[in-house]
Amino acid sequence: MKVGIVCPYDWSAPGGVQVHIRDLAVALQRLGHEVSVLTPADDETDLPPYVVSTGGAVSVAYNGSRAKVAIGPISTRRVRRWIREGEFDVLHIHEPLAPSLSILSCWAARGPIVATWHSSMARSRILAAGFSIGQTALEKVSARIAVSEAARQTLVEHMGGDAVLIPNGVDCSLFGEGEPLDGWPGEGGALFFIGRIDEPRKGLPVLLAAMPDIIAAHPDVRLLVAGPGDVEEIEGDLPPEVAEHVTFLGLVSEETKARAFVSADIYVAPNTGGESFGIVLLEAMASGTPVLASDLEAFRRVTDEGRAGAAFANEDPEDLARAAIALLDDVEERERLSREGLLRAREFDWETVAKRVVEVYESVTVTGEKVSEDLRGQLVGRLARGGG
Repeated sequence: MKVGIVCPYDWSAPGGVQVHIRDLAVALQRLGHEVSVLTPADDETDLPPYVVSTGGAVSVAYNGSRAKVAIGPISTRRVRRWIREGEFDVLHIHEPLAPSLSILSCWAARGPIVATWHSSMARSRILAAGFSIGQTALEKVSARIAVSEAARQTLVEHMGGDAVLIPNGVDCSLFGEGEPLDGWPGEGGALFFIGRIDEPRKGLPVLLAAMPDIIAAHPDVRLLVAGPGDVEEIEGDLPPEVAEHVTFLGLVSEETKARAFVSADIYVAPNTGGESFGIVLLEAMASGTPVLASDLEAFRRVTDEGRAGAAFANEDPEDLARAAIALLDDVEERERLSREGLLRAREFDWETVAKRVVEVYESVTVTGEKVSEDLRGQLVGRLARGGG
């Protein structure tokens, strides 16, 4: 099968959707399918051979965060050309209503189209205001997938219809085998956080606020922090007695990320909201690293309601500190969480997840029918597609 996948966000900017698409593309290729991914990307980005760039992106506010997206006449022409030349058996569009290549692809294509929802939005004035415009895109979609119950509810409540629930996947083979980073984890206990460090909803401020209590109970504990953002600004705001326990890695490669997981006694996910799944929790579990996460509904589902991961009250530094101290004090509980986490992660291995996605593809494809450019006269489509 020849599959075209649309990524709405800049390939070079770390994010769960990009990781999901990358891993899905690799898994599909392992199953023998031909894959092309269309994405925004800066010219200097080193892209895999299966990825096609539409050019650079601009940063916009979206779903409580900032996303780098591409939209406009140039992007529209490149989307149309990719569809014309691709001769895909199925088009798989991620976040179909994102103001980027995704909604452009919905408007520009016809034929077997599958859409995947990743985001969870409790309230969305954007979706409410753009309901009619969104429907002109969604009427093209043949089948819908949601990566979590929260994402499915967002679709149902805002746009109507339903979706097949197929979770995010994790390539378990990539985690747990690497060597720890030099000097880690050490004897005093080690915590690990990864995420955009200057994005409040990723929760680093909550974790840093918990550190004084954790340090008081475990004076030699260390915190390893990875992810993009202004390290100097955050580091400069830390009290000296906390700063000496924190090591910032900045943006890391996939190899370094895998090594960082096995460099820690506990992976801490202090995210405060806007999460529909939690792929990074599965990566920690696949590494054998015990997980301590805020009690978001999405995280509770990933950790199987606490069987495979500990929890603390969302946005509560004192409760985070209490839970972290308890785990640092309890080797047997950490070992139990490690075992249960490994078992849980294997349930989401991409080898299994990708086969379920292919089943959805097969349900909408028709022998001899390819995805083609839609030249019909939808008003919104005509305005969005531009020339080309």
